[in-house]
Amino acid sequence: MLLEIKNVSTAFKVEGQYYNALDDVSLEVNENEVLAIVGESGCGKSTLATSIIGLHDEKQVQMTGSIKYRGNELVGAKREQLQKIRGKQIGMIFQDPLSSLNPLMRIEDQVKESLDLHTEMSEEQKNARVLELLQQVGLEKPELVARQYPHELSGGMRQRVGIAIAIACKPDLIIADEPTTALDVTIQAQILDLLLAIQTENHAGIILITHDLGVVAEVADRVAVMYAGQVVELGSTKQIFTEPKHPYTRSLLRSMPQSDDKQEELYVIEGMVPSLKNMEHSGCRFAKRIPWIAEKEHESQPQMHQVALGHFVRCICWRGFEFPDEEK
Repeated sequence: MLLEIKNVSTAFKVEGQYYNALDDVSLEVNENEVLAIVGESGCGKSTLATSIIGLHDEKQVQMTGSIKYRGNELVGAKREQLQKIRGKQIGMIFQDPLSSLNPLMRIEDQVKESLDLHTEMSEEQKNARVLELLQQVGLEKPELVARQYPHELSGGMRQRVGIAIAIACKPDLIIADEPTTALDVTIQAQILDLLLAIQTENHAGIILITHDLGVVAEVADRVAVMYAGQVVELGSTKQIFTEPKHPYTRSLLRSMPQSDDKQEELYVIEGMVPSLKNMEHSGCRFAKRIPWIAEKEHESQPQMHQVALGHFVRCICWRGFEFPDEEK
């Protein structure tokens, strides 16, 4: 097993008080596996990614639980230990390459940084590796791109550079945080194909964070659905798409545009994801967005229940759940 996350909670300090953005999250990631993390904005997906590699300000964040990479505990690990793992064993592709890339550094120097930190290559070998990486991620004229600055590249090119940085040291685990956001459909497909090719070549595990269920259906092996800082459903991609159980999962799938859908209007989920301050920590967190389901149909302290081999659902409200227009 590459990564084992057990009962992880991450709380941010807001106006002197700590509020959980992640609450008791448990997940596993294996080699040669794509685990997709899905959910609306604000549900905790990116917080999970940054919690794994320890990118939070210790003075503003409290973390509990356990995150083990190949048996090594990352929660509470010293900065030096995390620095040895970041880039070399765990690569991170950030959501917005324009903000994650240094605007004052040439592309070659940014790709070379992890090689400087984690390898004993000669300068000549590192320069060759940079060009090899830029070519591997599909950038034409890698010699030219290497000498350019981030603002001189298109969004798709910058995202490819971010991927090149993430895979420079051939990590065993790649965390891809919304890697196709704001890219056109053609570039999206190329980026996804690239990630899968890298996975095949390096036998890497991938955590794919996205809100695009179409992407998930195409590339993921397993799916974790997150809502308000919790995993509310976990299963294989087939289980999630053909036998969704939790009302939130079913609502997300129903809100997807369908080419053969005869409905005139898309389904819209009532309300919105609660803010950190307004998040309730007892009862079913999705209850307010399905008000037609009686309170007695929810658990007071929702737990994850196994409903099939490898398929888990939080709370019991899924058992009798129907959409209003489906009720008999």
